[in-house]
Amino acid sequence: MILIVNKYLLGKSFKGVSLWPFVILKNPELKKDETFINHEKIHLRQQIELLILPFYIWYLLEYLLRLVQYKDRFLAYKNISFEREAYTQEMKENYVKERKFWAFLQFI
Repeated sequence: MILIVNKYLLGKSFKGVSLWPFVILKNPELKKDETFINHEKIHLRQQIELLILPFYIWYLLEYLLRLVQYKDRFLAYKNISFEREAYTQEMKENYVKERKFWAFLQFI
């Protein structure tokens, strides 16, 4: 994981984004936020499991499906299976080490 701090690479509603092998952060204080970093580590693991490019395709398609379903951008984002896994497990310190392969499938 390579951390990059650059507020100009992110939209104003984003604190950070994982683009394997990078995690782009809006501000340097986020480096100390263990929960946030764990959330992004989960996304990096998801990306590796899906061989990176298919992850982004799946993410976008699921976002569009959820957008049609919920008619709300924030709700669509929060209900993407990758995000649901990351948000529900981000507080578990050892989750990335212990998670099962393709664990995000249980959050679809």
